[in-house]
Amino acid sequence: MTDAIADFSPERRRVLQLMALAAGATTLSWSGKLFAAASNTDTRFLLVFLRGGYDASSLLVPISSDDYYSVRPNISIAKTQALPLSTDWGLHPALKDSLYPLWQRSEIAFMPFAGTDDLTRSHFETQDSIELGQPVSGHRDYQSGFINRLAAQIQGIPAISFTGTLPICCSGGINIPNVALQDANHSPFDERQSKLLAAMYSNTALAQQVHEGLNLRQDVAKMLQDEMTAANRGAASSTAFENQARRMGKLMREQYRLGFVDVGGWDTHVNQGNANGALATNLNNLGKGLAAFAQETGDTWSKTVVVVVSEFGRTFRENGNKGTDHGHGSVYWVMGGGIRGGQIAGQQSAVSIATLFQNRDWPVLNDYRSMLGGMFGHMYGLSGKQLDAVFPGVRAVDMGLV
Repeated sequence: MTDAIADFSPERRRVLQLMALAAGATTLSWSGKLFAAASNTDTRFLLVFLRGGYDASSLLVPISSDDYYSVRPNISIAKTQALPLSTDWGLHPALKDSLYPLWQRSEIAFMPFAGTDDLTRSHFETQDSIELGQPVSGHRDYQSGFINRLAAQIQGIPAISFTGTLPICCSGGINIPNVALQDANHSPFDERQSKLLAAMYSNTALAQQVHEGLNLRQDVAKMLQDEMTAANRGAASSTAFENQARRMGKLMREQYRLGFVDVGGWDTHVNQGNANGALATNLNNLGKGLAAFAQETGDTWSKTVVVVVSEFGRTFRENGNKGTDHGHGSVYWVMGGGIRGGQIAGQQSAVSIATLFQNRDWPVLNDYRSMLGGMFGHMYGLSGKQLDAVFPGVRAVDMGLV
């Protein structure tokens, strides 16, 4: 790939960098000359994949958007409850004691309008698309995922997947081991309650209606549980995450430098809640887990970068079941003891009905491959050719976070 920018004088290059930084993000060529850091084999990187498409509008709350509050009468996060980040954004209050202190120490940043140009809005299609790290258009090659290709470019750095089965993202030519550290968790449907209710109405005029209603409830609950289980792809639930995260932190501190983990339970079609409820509980558990991970890495936290992604965001409007459906743009998180946190990063847009993508969800303005490519270039001092091997056919973007 042509490296036109590398031919500029240092003064002109600096001017261009400052201009681009002022605009919020810098598009770089794949040239390793532009990445400041030399190869650092002591750097740690962990990718956290939230399977199910979490509701980014509840995590990073657009507190200055009147439309947000008008289309979410039951599930919005009140301005008075959101933790202050900027004049436009607040953080879900469930993260007050876990991740908000990291924001105050500039150890976490958020990137709204992030994701992929995959428009299928299918859990499986989009998860595969992101893990493969290939252009969406054209033939998919399942021979390798982008974490495995990254491991190939930084050979000698031990990698691991903290999952029961090896995810697509870690599959490929490099032998990356996988190990499940969580306890299996399933949410049982309450059949005992159904039987008790049916017994109460037996031999009454309502017996048949109650019987049919309970059966319908059970069928719908099973359908939703089956969908959630499928969307999770065997990922640990957020309730089991904290203990797992502590073990991961210790292993990343002592032995591994490149890791992957997934967390399920984010497919909130029904009763997702607001400052309290199902989603708040998940965020609380996830926040505790990530804070525990940071704590367990100890002194190596300053050399660690954690990126949290999901396959897509969710619809801007709440649905008729007080939940949200599959959307498009999401919010990615970047954490670490040495990052330039405390900022809302990347290209941004006003959050309003007028700016919605296809009149239903957030647009994607920050491509995940460009964003991660820019970070990997800085962290590992990779050349343009090496970065192109990890994310073929895309230009890296420096978000100014590492």
